[in-house]
Amino acid sequence: MTINRALASPALAVVLLSTPAKTQTATAHIPRAQIEAMFANMKAHTAWDLNGDLLWGYYFTAASKPELEEASKALVARGYRLVEVRPLEKASAGVPDLWQLHVERVEHHTPESLLARNEELYALAAKLRLNSYDGMDVGPAK
Repeated sequence: MTINRALASPALAVVLLSTPAKTQTATAHIPRAQIEAMFANMKAHTAWDLNGDLLWGYYFTAASKPELEEASKALVARGYRLVEVRPLEKASAGVPDLWQLHVERVEHHTPESLLARNEELYALAAKLRLNSYDGMDVGPAK
């Protein structure tokens, strides 16, 4: 797992993603210490109100687009907004296809509530037989 502080877009300043794995059971969960470090980084380096709502993006991976389209329906029914389903770039030609689902929701989190949300999303990814719940990013609620 890595923390990537590079901006994914002008609205996103902190990105935290777990390493994709071949199966959900092999995916390591994002540890509490990494979540706490993310919140400390936001407090130190942004002017965001961490006691209010922020825009949270959540990412999932699967071997095919239809798998993620089905997952997106389940997530939209739970109040998430579909951002996109897209193919991920391959490191080399012999690597199998991998797709990514990005959903988002404006909500308030503490380290504890984000840990709970992550556990919920890991369980959903396992139930839907996706490759992984791959982590989250955050930015100001517009």
